[in-house]
Amino acid sequence: MPSKNNTRGFSNDPKSPSSPKAASSLPKLSEGADPTPGRVMAPDVGATSRVWPLLPWPRGPLSESVISALQRDPGTLGTTPPVTGVDALSDDDFSLALYLCYELHYRGLTNPRWEWDPALLSFRAELERAFENRLRDEIVTSAVHFPVEVATSLDEMITSSKGPSLSTYLLETGTLDQFREFCVHRSAYQLKEADPHTFGIPRLTGEAKAAMVEIQYDEYGSGDANSMHSKLFGDTLIALDLDPTYGSYVEVLPGATLATVNLVSMFALHRRWRAALVGHLAVFEMTSVTPMSRYSETLARFNIGPHGRRFFDVHVTADERHSLIARDRLVGGLIRAQPELGADVLFGAAALLLLEQRFTLHLLGAWADGRSSLIPWEMALA
Repeated sequence: MPSKNNTRGFSNDPKSPSSPKAASSLPKLSEGADPTPGRVMAPDVGATSRVWPLLPWPRGPLSESVISALQRDPGTLGTTPPVTGVDALSDDDFSLALYLCYELHYRGLTNPRWEWDPALLSFRAELERAFENRLRDEIVTSAVHFPVEVATSLDEMITSSKGPSLSTYLLETGTLDQFREFCVHRSAYQLKEADPHTFGIPRLTGEAKAAMVEIQYDEYGSGDANSMHSKLFGDTLIALDLDPTYGSYVEVLPGATLATVNLVSMFALHRRWRAALVGHLAVFEMTSVTPMSRYSETLARFNIGPHGRRFFDVHVTADERHSLIARDRLVGGLIRAQPELGADVLFGAAALLLLEQRFTLHLLGAWADGRSSLIPWEMALA
């Protein structure tokens, strides 16, 4: 394999066949950045100028199979390991393998012909079956018959969702390093915010399509590139002395984090899951305002200025309106047109709430133990 200085090598977590990177080999900032104490640093991109950072190191046989293949020509996947004996909702190796399979549909990781490579798609389907089966193990949804039942069920599902609040913890007792760590986790989704849900637009019709377009238009900054929510999140990362480069922190994200991104990608890339994607987006919008307000208050507590808080402040304003659009016109419009899709809407909503709860427990559990919630490196503290 080529040297790590120009192409990512193999080892644990974003791994290969061996052990995690040593703490002394913390990843470096992108070229031109000036490392400072206390910064969570992005993987070294060496002398390349690729938009996507170098492929991560594998975390086990599943991700190693994908990563190794992506460094070769399409059509060379070969025999893949069995997808057995892992928890598809949290296993680091499994989650990274599926994440990379999905990422081929978003940004350039490697030879673009891998996107539709039949063998890789077949392997992805195996991973997806395991992922879906684990979700179904955890989620029970009841049949619905009328449009009002679906919207009401969403309200009840959100209200009855139990578990600790990550936003409350960060506001009341969280440290700056923990907030920065939280943002590293969220970077996997927020730096491509809106893209997964946009796959749903051509799969919807009528009122539901129009409602999703209206929501997505705001997510993309209403046509202003500097106001796109992904750009605003990048500004928050910069304000926190973090790397805003797309894909920078995939290397350190655990399975519990990647699973939240894999969920929306699975719904987005399959027409049969279009109603689940709608349910996912609806809950996203309906539960956003209060946490986003707390996150902004937390940043203010850390003396982060308005520019660094704008991502959260914009969501507080926009999502009050988006929650109504999502509930009444996106979900309502879909169910009025196709009432048989109600159970899928609720499944998508329940799956999001489930994985977000698991994500929260992962972070709070790690912090309660006095350790980083990231892998394989702990935060680079002063």
